[in-house]
Amino acid sequence: MDGVNSSTNSASDILKEYRNQNQGGKSEGGNKASDMGRNEFMDLMMAQMQNQNPLDPQKNEDFVAQLAQFSSLEEMQSLNTSVEDAMGQFRSTQALQASAMVGQQVQVEGNIANLGPEGEVKGAVEVPSATSNLRVNVYNPSGELVRQMDMGQQGSGTVDFSWDGENGDGDLMEPGDYRVQAEAQYDGETQELATRLNANVDSVNLENGGVTLNLAGRGSVPLDQVKQIN
Repeated sequence: MDGVNSSTNSASDILKEYRNQNQGGKSEGGNKASDMGRNEFMDLMMAQMQNQNPLDPQKNEDFVAQLAQFSSLEEMQSLNTSVEDAMGQFRSTQALQASAMVGQQVQVEGNIANLGPEGEVKGAVEVPSATSNLRVNVYNPSGELVRQMDMGQQGSGTVDFSWDGENGDGDLMEPGDYRVQAEAQYDGETQELATRLNANVDSVNLENGGVTLNLAGRGSVPLDQVKQIN
């Protein structure tokens, strides 16, 4: 019986050692995995088989269940590796596509347009349903209305517009940030609509697995906020 007790204690010691190693990894605040890996699983199973109580040997169904657990562990580890590889390839492809956008113009939602030296602002209005009259207003940094552009009757959809940088008197405005407001007439009432504005892509950032675009006059914008590439 002493041999039986000694054999049982050997398996218990292995379990205890594994638990102590995991607890040590957690207390150190490191990146050690707390889940049982394939090597630890096989060590425990072999120790159990070699040191089992001969008066009460392991049942076949228990052994099969442990093998099934090991098979599931192998499949999960293989799946995790495949997912990580796929994510890495996706991020690389996304970064490559984003880098090709440098120097091009993209369209993102917003109402602050940066009037540069070229003196032109382009954008679009999202019209939810047909309107009798669509109008785009431009306000200077002081909040004063400097230009109104009547675009007449429009159907539902995305309607492009362009501001030449001039006020209502034909004078070219100073470079800077201008607020763009779109409004439509519905049953005699005025409704403000969402606008999109074009901006030049100056550079691309890759941070935390994501891609952001640095837009001229707009700052950083996540890639998924881009509505159109011009």
